[in-house]
Amino acid sequence: MPRATTVYIDLSAIGDNIAELKSSLGDSRFMAVVKADAYGHGAATVAQYIEGMVDAFAVGFTEEALELRAAGVGKPILILEGPHSAADVELATKEDLWLALHNLSQVEWCLRYGSALSHIWIKIDTGMHRLGFSPAQLPVVRQSLLDAGCSNLTLMSHLAAAELPESPLSKRQLNQWREIVADWPNGISLCNSAASRLGLAAKDNWARLGYAMYGGLIKNMASNSALKPAMHFRTAVLAIRQIAAGESVGYGGHWTAQRDSVIATLPVGYGDGYPWSARNGTPIEINGRMAPLVGRVSMDMLTIDVTDCGAVEIGTPAVLWGQNPGIDEVADACGTIGYELMTRMTGRAPRCYDI
Repeated sequence: MPRATTVYIDLSAIGDNIAELKSSLGDSRFMAVVKADAYGHGAATVAQYIEGMVDAFAVGFTEEALELRAAGVGKPILILEGPHSAADVELATKEDLWLALHNLSQVEWCLRYGSALSHIWIKIDTGMHRLGFSPAQLPVVRQSLLDAGCSNLTLMSHLAAAELPESPLSKRQLNQWREIVADWPNGISLCNSAASRLGLAAKDNWARLGYAMYGGLIKNMASNSALKPAMHFRTAVLAIRQIAAGESVGYGGHWTAQRDSVIATLPVGYGDGYPWSARNGTPIEINGRMAPLVGRVSMDMLTIDVTDCGAVEIGTPAVLWGQNPGIDEVADACGTIGYELMTRMTGRAPRCYDI
């Protein structure tokens, strides 16, 4: 009999989230971000399911785009890191991939292909300081591409703290962006999930949406109750034991019972993607109640205090994250973010899809 630990992906939830997010986009087109294996949800399966609902996809690098093409995905795919070599540019012409350019070497690689590149995105650094041209470089970059026959150009940037629109950093970035695009004659794209929720770039032609599409809650922003979590991480009780007050549980005696307690062992650990950093008290749902994690998470197992959770026995289902507790609640208890929990899934636990 297989281990109960499974990652369930609700594809219909992703579709519902897309419909909800579209309602606030106005005329902007929807670019679904499916990098990092669709944030751990399975890029090929997710893209195949939502292709008719979105206008384009975005991935991190060329290899991710080629996987989608091999899976039969035909919609445009933007490569956010752009080409890592001249060979990537040649592949982009053959597979009709869109490239985001952020340095002059990439521009040089593209010039020889000209109009064979159907759509180029130019990334401007407005304050994130990871990738991008300076605003002063834009006129030269644009003219070089136009002279080579690359006529379909979209300007893009990225907000470092979109969820905090009143922060000095966001204000500086937004002010600079508005100056840059004031006379820009082509497409523009600034919005990620947070910026789209807050309507920070009303003139955007493209909204690049990832985390919210999977039902994640953006830190420092009010919850959008209409968004549904698509990832449900579940298992079932492997063993139960009673321990006396004063007894410890797990590696290093990291947690000690303050009362006589019932401890359930779950067959899941950091080898499956559940974080080792999870603190005592991290919530796990069992029998409709929240049981606290107790003791260190190990590679294959973790332990929870089910003393107050009614009748628990071997085989009783448990939810590590999903609707309740949500992945962002668990991430907060682990000192990280839901993005990391989604994308760190190891593939050891089988992934099953619900529609």
